[in-house]
Amino acid sequence: MAGKFFDEWQIGDRIEHPIRRTVTETDNLLFSTMTHNPQPLHLDAEAARASEFGQILVNSTFTFSLLVGLSVGETTLGTLVANLGFTDVVTPRPVFIGDTLRAVSEVKELRASKSRPEAGIVTFVHEAINQRGEVVCRCERSALLLRRPS
Repeated sequence: MAGKFFDEWQIGDRIEHPIRRTVTETDNLLFSTMTHNPQPLHLDAEAARASEFGQILVNSTFTFSLLVGLSVGETTLGTLVANLGFTDVVTPRPVFIGDTLRAVSEVKELRASKSRPEAGIVTFVHEAINQRGEVVCRCERSALLLRRPS
């Protein structure tokens, strides 16, 4: 598991990340309380049962964070200078306790850095997919990556 240098990417490269993660009640509870999110849908089983979902809903910010974390190993681990931004974050379907997520990444854009000749910018589209094959989170990430040392 190691990220690639800027020069090693091509537009359209696609990675099915090997690590999958089952979301636990502890994940959701700790993340929600650590970020001071008091939403009853995340923390109150009775309130969640009475909602349209009928069960606790996993905090979507946790889902987004997990997606990014699952993608790091094969994309930017050890080659990242900085994450420049995340855009177009969507969570089209809910995540529930016990769902198992996997991540897929695709290179959307490549460009040389104007300010850092030793680096370039890769724009990834990351998707989190549950065990039913449904996309539960998608985002674009612009990453400043080192070029391969000469």
